[in-house]
Amino acid sequence: MADQTHVLFVEDDDVIREATQLALERDGFAVTAMPDGLSGLEAFRADRPDIALLDVMVPGLDGVSLCRRIRDESTVPVIMLSARADSIDVVLGLEAGADDYVTKPFDGAVLVARIRAVLRRFGHAGGGDRTEPEATADGGVLTFGELEIDTEGMEVRRAGQPVALTPTEMRLLLEFSSAPGTVLSRDKLLERVWDYGWGGDTRVVDVHVQRLRTKIGQDRIETVRGFGYKLKA
Repeated sequence: MADQTHVLFVEDDDVIREATQLALERDGFAVTAMPDGLSGLEAFRADRPDIALLDVMVPGLDGVSLCRRIRDESTVPVIMLSARADSIDVVLGLEAGADDYVTKPFDGAVLVARIRAVLRRFGHAGGGDRTEPEATADGGVLTFGELEIDTEGMEVRRAGQPVALTPTEMRLLLEFSSAPGTVLSRDKLLERVWDYGWGGDTRVVDVHVQRLRTKIGQDRIETVRGFGYKLKA
């Protein structure tokens, strides 16, 4: 298991849990599958998986609450599974700290692709080759007012105090800081941050921008209606 990506999968439907576990294992993942939220939390703490797949509606401790508990302890990537694409559960899961979501029923190949996309961006938090931001910089530290971004140490400070960001939030902030004052569309952010080579749900972007705003300042990222978002230089 040490050489494999370890997936924690929490799903109460026996058929879906067993079929998905087998599919993921065929693709080379090591899988710990649990039927409810409480056993999922215990498995997370015992095994410290590389990624967690959490169904929203599981007994004992629902997927959204489980996501919050995991996020309190770790920045491990989390993908929520929801049976309804238009459900408030999707937004609640993202607000709880999930990095992405997949709608059920899902194709096994799509799920694997989404898992690998999340893992790629977590393994490459710098976001690949980008143009250096036009901002006050000192040894890789970018300054935007009271906000400081250490692009080498992957650390953020606001008014001198450390700001804890998940890897997805960090990548999102790096995208904004690479072009301060430039409007970035939701589709462009989906492509660059979420590694979507196809159309995705822009709610993922909107919720993560709001989460980022609560941490770095509500007025630091500006909404440009009809176009996207930009970081105030």
